[in-house]
Amino acid sequence: MRSIRPSQAELNVESYTRANWLCQNGRGELAGGAWMWIGARYLANKSMERAVVNGVELAYDLRGSGAPLVMIHGLQGDQTMFAGIAPAFLGKFRVLTFDQRGSGLSQKPDHGYTMALIADDTAALMEHLGMASAHVLGVSMGGMVAQELALRHPSKVRSLILGCTTPGGPKAVESDGSAFAAAYSTAEISAEQRGTAFAAAVYSKEYLARHPEAVTAAIEARRNRPLDPLALAHRTSALAGHDTYDRLPNITCPALVITGKDDVLIPWENSRILAERIPHAVLEVLEPAGHCFWLEKPQDSCEAILRFLESLP
Repeated sequence: MRSIRPSQAELNVESYTRANWLCQNGRGELAGGAWMWIGARYLANKSMERAVVNGVELAYDLRGSGAPLVMIHGLQGDQTMFAGIAPAFLGKFRVLTFDQRGSGLSQKPDHGYTMALIADDTAALMEHLGMASAHVLGVSMGGMVAQELALRHPSKVRSLILGCTTPGGPKAVESDGSAFAAAYSTAEISAEQRGTAFAAAVYSKEYLARHPEAVTAAIEARRNRPLDPLALAHRTSALAGHDTYDRLPNITCPALVITGKDDVLIPWENSRILAERIPHAVLEVLEPAGHCFWLEKPQDSCEAILRFLESLP
């Protein structure tokens, strides 16, 4: 294990502290993209840990005290996606966030990726950190990884929180694909183009109408952490092979399935399917909220997740 200190944008400590306070106390509303911008600047200057597990070097952050809680980010994101909600859990949980294979500050090996491979990476990182088991929260593609983690390494998962995700395969409810094509293009496009398309895809129209600055923040986030087109292509290819529908009844741990009613990337009906297929799962639908529901509604999201976790024996 070693520490690194990436040379990126200067940290705005006051903004980060204020954002944490807002989330923890449920007061005020900060544009969702600003969470990513603040988080990127914070993590850019924080001494980040790295570990080599399952043949790849992963950057991670471990904070808080209590039962382990692992947060798994989505396709285009990295661990800064959780900058807005992670602080709400630090008083009761030891929170692990990390950049997956092919994302953020982690290595980006040039080979095919699968959900199973990234789930194995996650299990190996947990093992490296001495986590025999943990509560696991995964959003979007991270929710697909979390499903595989629960299926491949059931003893590692105490409970499962699946956000804005899908079982995949022919039984999944598909979007029309236009938002995904624009936001997740593997072409080399500018931060302005990618950030603008991303904001349009992941936030509800109502939210963007109230927070046009979320687009600017998303662009700034992409400038701070530009995507590697080749790594993004490998990660995108993992989506094509994702299909847990028939295996979902094998997930035996308690599960919360949570999403935004206005999600145009992964329609909310997929969450209903997950909740119906996973024994003892409960469904929470937030509205109005788009794909990144926890950025649009951090207080409601934190409350729903904490309520679920605190209900567990």
